[in-house]
Amino acid sequence: MIKLLKNLSVYKWIVAAVFVLVFVQSMSDLFLPTLMADIIDKGVVTGNTPYIWRIGGWMLLVSALGASSSVIASYYSSKAAMGLGRDIRRKVFNHVEKFSLQEFDEVGTASLITRTTNDITQVQQVVIMMLRMVISAPIMLVGGVIMAVSKDAKLSLVIVITMPVLIASILLILYKGVPMFQTVQKRLDRLNLVLRENLTGIRVIRAFNRESEEKVRLQRANKELTDASIKVNKVMAFMMPVMMLVMNLTVVGVIWFGGIRIDNGGMQIGDLMAFIQYVMQIMFALVMASMMFMMVPRAAVSAKRINEVLDMEPAFRDEGTAKADRERGTLEFDHVTFSYPGAEEPALSDISFTANPGEITAIIGGTGSGKSTLVNLIPRFYDISGGTIRVNGVDIRDASQEEIRSKIGFVPQKAMLFTGTIADNIRFGKQNATQDEIEHAARTAQADDFIRKMKDGYQADIEQGGSNLSGGQKQRLSIARALIRKPDLYIFDDSFSALDFKTDAKLRVALKEETKHATVLLVAQRVSTVVDADRIIVLDKGRMAGMGTHEELLQTNDVYREIVLSQLTEEEIA
Repeated sequence: MIKLLKNLSVYKWIVAAVFVLVFVQSMSDLFLPTLMADIIDKGVVTGNTPYIWRIGGWMLLVSALGASSSVIASYYSSKAAMGLGRDIRRKVFNHVEKFSLQEFDEVGTASLITRTTNDITQVQQVVIMMLRMVISAPIMLVGGVIMAVSKDAKLSLVIVITMPVLIASILLILYKGVPMFQTVQKRLDRLNLVLRENLTGIRVIRAFNRESEEKVRLQRANKELTDASIKVNKVMAFMMPVMMLVMNLTVVGVIWFGGIRIDNGGMQIGDLMAFIQYVMQIMFALVMASMMFMMVPRAAVSAKRINEVLDMEPAFRDEGTAKADRERGTLEFDHVTFSYPGAEEPALSDISFTANPGEITAIIGGTGSGKSTLVNLIPRFYDISGGTIRVNGVDIRDASQEEIRSKIGFVPQKAMLFTGTIADNIRFGKQNATQDEIEHAARTAQADDFIRKMKDGYQADIEQGGSNLSGGQKQRLSIARALIRKPDLYIFDDSFSALDFKTDAKLRVALKEETKHATVLLVAQRVSTVVDADRIIVLDKGRMAGMGTHEELLQTNDVYREIVLSQLTEEEIA
């Protein structure tokens, strides 16, 4: 928690102003009961009306000063807390942007969303309260005790007896409640995960008529969160009644013994009323402190979760500054091995090949053979376990990730589009692209026809995730986004699976002309897509089972022949 609060140093003058204003407000509140005692003892009892008016005027002035200080302090404390939340959110986002896919897999997307939203909100709320109460509560507590003792030291013994009872009750409740806050946040993570899966996978859920099962799963996660929240709130609910009971019993005791003191002539009525006010202020200071203690543990849990993200070091960092332009357009895998964290066996073992500009290198293999894993290593989404990957003749670990990725046009297996216009999504590959460049990329990707048929053409809006487009349309826009970049290396990760054979054929012809000066790496399921490749790499269980042209592999490689026979007839092969 303290680590996060260090970010408040940016707002040190605002925080200092809040402390000064809260101090003024607290002193005003402490001064008012004394003025009231004077009005009663020297004005009401003696019938001195001018004195009542004069002291009453001072009371109004002090009240106005306290109220103004309170309002301004609230404004500035909110400003500092909201600014802190904004800064931490930006800090978390910028840090997460540096993560490799390994860290995303480790923490989980749902948990990262919760930590960036709910957890930071918890910290914001407690900071607002702390800025107001961390000064106010101690001043009211200490000041109230001093003023009460100054009014009547003997009567103050009532407070000495009740305060330890109240403090012990608060500490006991907090001791029971604090560990439960961690459970609440974990249950919230779980609910977010289930909800996110339901919303993003709604098509699959409906296609398999799994709505009722998913409802049960969501209800279970929701109930677990509800039960945990009720449990912690039941414990915390004891705090307020206990405090109110002790407070009221204290006031009863003060009135009882104060009445005896007045009857014996040891105390005036005004002092008793002022004493009661100070007792209430002391108890109220403890109430404020207890409220802060209720929020701080949960915020501390949230702060810990935020710090876990901020302290998490990416699996690899940019260490090199080499420029990836020694051998423009080349890609080399040199005995590359890769294992996922915690995996018993490598996902890829001893992969070696070289791809040159103007060549199409295709990768084919069965499900789980490591095709997508291989292409994910090139933009350095994951770091290799052994061997070397070179892009343009430079080891990808010797150049920055930005430098390597700037040379790559990547079309992922699952087409991902963003909210905005079609032009915006194509321009995602090159921010300063002209309209002519956008249209040229779309024509090459065979997307121009369907774009022009849409109501607003290139300015047509795309809904979240491209839900208003078909799978084939999304794939073609993803391809256009990569083409507009004009990179040295194109990576197509099974990017033609949603296209019909006619569109696929036309697209490959157009791509051949567009990519003739670049290296093309093509992952495919269809044999028809890789037949014309200059080099076909056959993967089987993470290892290279063969490499060569279609004709060579058909004659010499059993794994490739099996794949071909599963898709084509003997006549088609011949």
